[in-house]
Amino acid sequence: MSKTTAGRFFEDYRIGDVIEHAVPRTVSGGERALYHALYPARGALYSSDEFARACGLPQSPVDDLIAFHIVFGKTVPDISLNAIANLGYAEARFLAPVYPGDTLRARSEVIGLKQNSNGKSGVVWVRTEGMNQRGEVVLSYVRWVMVRKRDAAAETGAPVVPDLAPVVDAADLVVPEGLDFSAYDFTLAGEPHRWGDYMPGERVDHVDGVTVEEAEHMLATRLWQNTSKVHFDTTQRADGKRLIYGGHVISMARALSFNGLANAQMIAAINAGSHANPCFAGDTIRAWSEVLDRAETTAPGVGALRLRLVATKGAGDILREESGKYHPDVLLDLDYWVLMPR
Repeated sequence: MSKTTAGRFFEDYRIGDVIEHAVPRTVSGGERALYHALYPARGALYSSDEFARACGLPQSPVDDLIAFHIVFGKTVPDISLNAIANLGYAEARFLAPVYPGDTLRARSEVIGLKQNSNGKSGVVWVRTEGMNQRGEVVLSYVRWVMVRKRDAAAETGAPVVPDLAPVVDAADLVVPEGLDFSAYDFTLAGEPHRWGDYMPGERVDHVDGVTVEEAEHMLATRLWQNTSKVHFDTTQRADGKRLIYGGHVISMARALSFNGLANAQMIAAINAGSHANPCFAGDTIRAWSEVLDRAETTAPGVGALRLRLVATKGAGDILREESGKYHPDVLLDLDYWVLMPR
């Protein structure tokens, strides 16, 4: 009997399956250092313990997306090892900060299955929770992924497509305990723009661009212990290219958004996200944001801003073509809530 595994294929999933993912991960300060080496991330709250304490937190948490990537990476061997593409996200809520020394593990429930018309693959929807060493859920999200079938002739059940909320309600956003922006230092944070300076409909061009390198994206993907074959093995695609992990694009775009949104300190929720087109080494990622909504919170000095973050491999600001399809240069369309000083 073989002691290795080829991973799950589409026909191996059943609605209601609960999967406890292997290999818990203890987060260290090295995680932050390497993240900031890979991406131009400069958020003050995630860079300085003293700045974080002045904002009411016990110390500087790791960047929200570090927690997201670690939890995501735990799920890959069970959910997307045989993925063709990771398609999207919804209903993601960041429920508690993650600090160096915390240990994260993950659990997923299969909530949707739909075979594709070609019979060779299907879409799997899962709801994933990331827990710390105290069993507290720090992150919850839904994602859906296109997975190969092992046997095209294998029978699959009737399709089940989950009904997902288009937006996380502002009332359901979780503000970390103690967070207080009433004495926020805008000079140390890097920009003077506060919550009230951003109006729905406003667009912010984040100006800068970063060209993706093979070594960097593979290093990042290994950092999160993401074992999906398409990111490393050139034989997995007909074009012989390694597909850039979508989270690498998210982190790059989020880091680029510092220029114009330096005070968008904490991610509170991801409402929706689509990897519109594949990204490959040599592509230059640029980003722009659109303000979609604003909401107040009960925390002192803290407001919530809903943003659309778009990453492109061109310099244009066109999101969709006349047909309604994403423009070929669009890599990411991410709708999310952030917490920032009022």
